[in-house]
Amino acid sequence: MSDSAIQKIRLAEIEFVDNPENRCPVVLLLDTSASMKGAPIVELNNGINRFRSSLLEDELASLRVEIALVTFGGDVSVVQDFTTADSFDPPELQPRGYTPMGEAIEKGMDILESRKQLYKSSGILYYRPWILLITDGEPTDTWESAARRIQTAENDSKLLFFAIGVKDANMKILKKIALPTRPPMKLTELKFEELFLWLSASLQQVSSGKIGDFKALPPASGWGEVPT
Repeated sequence: MSDSAIQKIRLAEIEFVDNPENRCPVVLLLDTSASMKGAPIVELNNGINRFRSSLLEDELASLRVEIALVTFGGDVSVVQDFTTADSFDPPELQPRGYTPMGEAIEKGMDILESRKQLYKSSGILYYRPWILLITDGEPTDTWESAARRIQTAENDSKLLFFAIGVKDANMKILKKIALPTRPPMKLTELKFEELFLWLSASLQQVSSGKIGDFKALPPASGWGEVPT
């Protein structure tokens, strides 16, 4: 294990001592390819900041919901490792390059698995993790194995996967990645703030309950719909 990995584990252990609350990990997989230039990337950045401020309004959610950001535009980057809302300081995302969506999904799954192992070794209970994918295009790499990995984890109740298509996103491919029981949503216009307010409300609801409890999520009215 590298020195940086050991240091990360030690910092997390300190964090869990200071905040021993249950955790609800969320991975945001964000398309920052060149086609997001202009209004889409501006509204995406605004939405992420609104997400943070909304979570901070709920004291329990601000301690329990952990957010990680993975961008895919040209390359795949973990621009924010897991952190609670009170320490979440999202960078301003910039568009560039192609759309390595398959690699981004794999990376999101990998960091989620590592985080779950850290919870377990530290005695921290956690809710079913969330992965939310946002894209305005289609993969420029292979994505089939990533889709199988997502679907296997979903079917085993190990995570919840949500796919959101923006503008000219290839919804046919997103349907092949997501489970039929939770089909991809098409974002209405560029209503990212409404989407992230829904995400915040959903996570506040989940994180206020007991581990393993099922709660119906708020409706997605006002920001998206399932394409016919």
